[in-house]
Amino acid sequence: MEKNYFLKTTKNEKLQITTFSSYDLQFDRAIIFVHGFKGFKDWGFYPFIGKYFASNGFYAITFNFSHNGIGENPIEFTEFEKFEKNTFSLEIEELNEIIDSIRNGFFENLKKDCKVFICGHSRGGAISILTVSKRSDISAIAVWASISKLDRYSKRQKEEWRKKGYFEVMNMRTKQIMRLGVDLLDDIEKNSSEKLNIEKAVKNLNIPFFIVHGDQDLAVPIQEAEQLYQWADKSKTKFLKIIGTGHTFDITHPFTSSNPKFDLLLEQTNRFFLNNLEVSKWN
Repeated sequence: MEKNYFLKTTKNEKLQITTFSSYDLQFDRAIIFVHGFKGFKDWGFYPFIGKYFASNGFYAITFNFSHNGIGENPIEFTEFEKFEKNTFSLEIEELNEIIDSIRNGFFENLKKDCKVFICGHSRGGAISILTVSKRSDISAIAVWASISKLDRYSKRQKEEWRKKGYFEVMNMRTKQIMRLGVDLLDDIEKNSSEKLNIEKAVKNLNIPFFIVHGDQDLAVPIQEAEQLYQWADKSKTKFLKIIGTGHTFDITHPFTSSNPKFDLLLEQTNRFFLNNLEVSKWN
């Protein structure tokens, strides 16, 4: 069963949400899926994983960050001005508001005191880590192909960025040129030592942590996953390297079908979350 919601944030933004569940009763467990840079809730594998985890007894939540570039058309980038004004801090705020909405009873089929799990892909992995590290009501976190650093730009790129007032990136799938505004650069430079410090956030995690990465990831090298694991508490962390696959685990958009490597990712992530429905099962 799929249901769409709109959540109005404290900054008067509108978050588009789709939930997946296998029955129309109250759930005591939820997974929030956090998309990455140039990602969106209807991209490729997201509807598929929503249905997969719903079939395994979870209330699955997918959503779009307000400034991810997706507007009324759910599968095309049309809101380029918003995309240009996006920041990491804004995404952290919005993920917190999604979690808070659960605790406030926004989802009628979800218990306010349910166990909440977070799963982030790529940049969404970093946003998930930074958010969860400051909360005490998340049961476990998984990251797929996550970055380990938000500052990914050279000194020269930053100088040009400030000079022009924007930094251009190409969406390789659509061939659209998309701009990042100076607000993002300001966010990096102002908050890199505290709010956006992934190393500090990982070291502050006190819950089970699952890191998954493909060894042929060209967008985010597997060394970034190894860095996350190095920072992490090994007694609470599992690291799965999937051989012979890349950044999206051989899934493309539009979605056509799964594959053995993506099936492994789903099976292991599902097992990780199920094992951590009770903390005692981790030990």
